[in-house]
Amino acid sequence: MKPFDELTRRQWMGTTLAAGLTTLPWAAHAQSNWPSKPVRFVVPAMQEVARAPADGHTLILGHVGSLAVNPYIFASAGHLAMEYLKLAAGMFITHIPYWGTGPALTDLLAGRTQAFSAGTPALLPYIRSSKLRAIATGTPQRLPSLPDVPTVAESGYKCFESVQWYGVMVPGATPPDTLKRIQEECRKALRSPTITERFASEDAVIGGEPAAEFAAFISQQQKLWKDIVLKARIKPD
Repeated sequence: MKPFDELTRRQWMGTTLAAGLTTLPWAAHAQSNWPSKPVRFVVPAMQEVARAPADGHTLILGHVGSLAVNPYIFASAGHLAMEYLKLAAGMFITHIPYWGTGPALTDLLAGRTQAFSAGTPALLPYIRSSKLRAIATGTPQRLPSLPDVPTVAESGYKCFESVQWYGVMVPGATPPDTLKRIQEECRKALRSPTITERFASEDAVIGGEPAAEFAAFISQQQKLWKDIVLKARIKPD
């Protein structure tokens, strides 16, 4: 069977710093002298960063999977996006688990599966070469790279939205002045010509909300994906 369908999603880069990986309150400190030593950027060991000194020198890149999905199930965001679509559309699709995008994409291209959900960077070359056909995106608006592909909401399933998002995080007790400085430096970096051009090529949208707004967004996303896990009756293998 020829592969023909996939559900693409935009990558959304949140540039803000969350309220923290721990529940510790903010500590009182003198004016920050950050950075005073090399900064460590960890991907993706959350527990290691949660235990690190709250001095702004250990950062982590959190994303929809580690922050909103994993608290309820160790399943991928792509898996849950398809479960979300199944619930919204009232249809049945057999889920086949894979160890990552690569193996799943291999089987889709070989015709062993018929539908797939993943971020656009891995899929665009195959869409542009007509080896795959994008039928809908999970984004609020159409993607610049796929202007002729409707969103799921446009296709009749109102309020559907499923995107990959990321955000830089620090331990919860990091001093506010250090947090502010890190956030300023992140904004500068993400607005550099090199980064903006790279993001544009991958349909990534730069965020920049205050830390409190990002924390509220994470909470909203956790509620959404917890509801999907419960309604879809997903169980860990």
